[in-house]
Amino acid sequence: MWKDNVATESAPTMATYSQALNKFTESASAFMEHVHHLTQARVAYEEARSASSAIRNSLDAGDQALRSLMSQLEEALNLHMNQTAPAKKGPEPVRIDADTRADGESPRGLRTFP
Repeated sequence: MWKDNVATESAPTMATYSQALNKFTESASAFMEHVHHLTQARVAYEEARSASSAIRNSLDAGDQALRSLMSQLEEALNLHMNQTAPAKKGPEPVRIDADTRADGESPRGLRTFP
């Protein structure tokens, strides 16, 4: 059985070698014509990553500045509210004179305002 397999396999010929060599040469040449696209893609990829990183850093710095400003505003507001709350006066009581009628006129003919 083993002898049958060896016998059925044909020995490589010069035609087989030439055909494979031609195919390799064509394929390698076609690849070399387009290999510059791979280099361009790699450069563009690195450019995009660099820009993305710079944008991310800028946005992170902006977010941090906004958070800091908001924190300062909240602190100032809390401080202001705590200072003004106790000093705030309540409404003054209304004084009604015994001489004033319901229509706002006094018996002397003068109009009074509560």
